[in-house]
Amino acid sequence: MPEPVIRLEALSHAYEPQVPAIEAVTAEIWPGSIVGIIGHNGAGKTTLVKHLNGLLRPTSGTVWVDGQDSRTRTTAELARKVGLVFQNPDDQLFAGSCREELAFGLRNLGFKPDEIVRRSEAMLEQMGIERWADTPPAMLGYGQRRLVALASILVMRPPVLVLDEPTAGLDARSASALLAQVLSLASSGHTIILVTHDMALAAEHCQRCLVMCRGRLLRDDATRSIFSDNALLAEAGLMAPPLIRLARALTDLGMPGDVLTNAEFSAAVTQLRGGTQ
Repeated sequence: MPEPVIRLEALSHAYEPQVPAIEAVTAEIWPGSIVGIIGHNGAGKTTLVKHLNGLLRPTSGTVWVDGQDSRTRTTAELARKVGLVFQNPDDQLFAGSCREELAFGLRNLGFKPDEIVRRSEAMLEQMGIERWADTPPAMLGYGQRRLVALASILVMRPPVLVLDEPTAGLDARSASALLAQVLSLASSGHTIILVTHDMALAAEHCQRCLVMCRGRLLRDDATRSIFSDNALLAEAGLMAPPLIRLARALTDLGMPGDVLTNAEFSAAVTQLRGGTQ
């Protein structure tokens, strides 16, 4: 049986003495899974994931990354294992061109110049941003900068990718483009962690969810189980997405009460209509 790629043991962090931002969080994340960390703003989601690549260190407790205690590894070493894409790309982008943005992380990891060029050019093409290669990121639109920020992490090929509010502030087209890239990584075996308060995003794409509230982990469970528990959602100050609420309202007409995704809803509607589209 594979080992968890991330294991948290009673993880706590306080920015100020006696004021914990997260408290006694214990959880495991398995290779190749898509996991949501959900909760309102201020629930402790971002604080938690900053421990995964060493941007924050535990006040108490332990973070294990790929079987290693994170306290024994530098932030640079952890960055090879866990890539974190910030919510605001401007917190991450600083180089004079998109090409240099991608090269910077590889250079810090000690790659040779020819490998840096090869990887950077391949990633620019893979992400569909090669036409901006020589453009300063600051000159791009918000959605475009989000793609460049994602590319700057993906080029380092971390097996675990963490995205903080990946679709926040994006229009539907930009959000779809970004998610397509992320889901293609998941299909190739990467572990994906989506930090979000967008319940529709979590329901549609995450196999499991960690529910955070006021710095504590309320539940770590299958996504379907999470969204079936109204008391849990109420305690966390969350609400099931509109699609799930609509499905529940239609149960008297024969709609299954555990519909989770758009595909499931469409299939149920087709069945209710006698198999016609």
